[in-house]
Parts: sequence; structure tokens; C-alpha cells
Amino acid sequence: MSDNTGDSPTPPTFSEAMAAAAQKSGFGRVEPGETPTAGALLSAIGGIRGIVESVLPGFVFVLVYAITKEILPSVLIPGIVAVGFVIARLISRSPVMPAVIGLLGIAVSAALALFSGRATDSFIPGLLLNAGYVVALVISILVRWPVIGIIVGFLRGEGMAWREDKAKYRVALIATLLWVGLFGLRLLVQFPLYLANATEALGAAKLIMGLPFYACVLWVTWLLVRAAYATKPGAETEPDAPTN
Repeated sequence: MSDNTGDSPTPPTFSEAMAAAAQKSGFGRVEPGETPTAGALLSAIGGIRGIVESVLPGFVFVLVYAITKEILPSVLIPGIVAVGFVIARLISRSPVMPAVIGLLGIAVSAALALFSGRATDSFIPGLLLNAGYVVALVISILVRWPVIGIIVGFLRGEGMAWREDKAKYRVALIATLLWVGLFGLRLLVQFPLYLANATEALGAAKLIMGLPFYACVLWVTWLLVRAAYATKPGAETEPDAPTN
């Protein structure tokens, strides 16, 4: 997009920036009003390639560490796998950023483990990320702007109008609480394993509570949002939260 007086691009508005961010979320792969299908859910979590790129490095780490009990091969081999994902995307001319971000995450985790000499320290970034999500989502609930409502509102092009609809606001609140529960449960299970230096158990817990749990919560959230937006036009609603 360019302005009428020159070739320099016009900076996106706040609404455009938020809509673009929402499109990159799991919901951005499917319309919340669509009929939920297994194929649509698969697309929302990145497809087969996204699943493999998400799960395989962690599985390789747990497997190699369980066999060798050595940190170096346990972090080096998953790194090689992640580099392979980047190369494969470059060759196939697919979007490369998901694989690059995954590689950077593995690199940071590997550096922490190698520096400290503790394999469990490779899980610190994930623990911090989950804690950050919990804090951000809880704050959004406390200030009465639940994150799921913001994402869905921009995806559907209604901005912040959903806050004036009692049913939509309630669904946004419940859905956001579900995500708080997901990230909070991960911390509740994984942090004690980290403190106990239980590397294999922590790795297994991270795999089980990673993509499978994410897909389940995304699916339930999707169903909740779809139900709220299936309300017939003209149905009587009342404000549940005043706009600021």
C-alpha cells in the first residue's frame, strides 16, 4: 500500500497491524465461523510439516539423552535436525521463518544446557515462555480485554465491537481462561520436574503437553467462538463490559 504523493509505503494503522497479527495465530488459518473439521484443525497447527518440525527435535533430544546421558549429543543432534528443516524449506521455497524460529529456540536451549552442564536447563526458555503467556493472559482478563476476543474480533473485521455483546464477551473470557489453564498446567507439571533435574520425564511431559494439548485447547476454543458467532442477527444482547 502506498500513499497518493509518492512511492514510500504508508505505515499500517493499528487495526491493520492487529489484524495481521491475528492472521498469524492459529485462528488465522481458519475462520471461527467455519464448520470444524480435522483438516481445518491440522491446518491451524501448521499441517503435517509443522507437526514434524515442532515434535521431532524434542523427541530426538529425549531419545538421545535417554541413551547416552550426555548433554553434547543430546543438544547437537536436534540442532542438526532443525538445520535440516530450514534447508528443506529453502529448497521447497516454503516460508522459512517457522523453521528459523525453531532453530533459534533450539540454539538458545542448547547454549543454556552446555553453559550450565545441566540438560534440564535446555527447558528454561519453554518454562519462561509459558510463564509469560500466563501473565499476559491473566492481565488481559483483569483489564477486561481477554486476548481471544481481541484476536477473533480482528479476524472477523469487527474490531472491538465484540465487547458490547454479552455472549461474545463471555466466550472470549472463557476461552482465554482455557489458555491460562493450558500454560499454567504446563508450569505446574514441568517446573517441579525441572527442580528435580528429571530430564527424561521433563522432556516427555513437554512433548505430551505441547502440540497435543495445544490442538485440543485450540479446538475447544474454536467451538466456543463458533457457537457465539452463530447467534442469529438481531438477537437481543446486553453489554457485559464497558468499553474504556
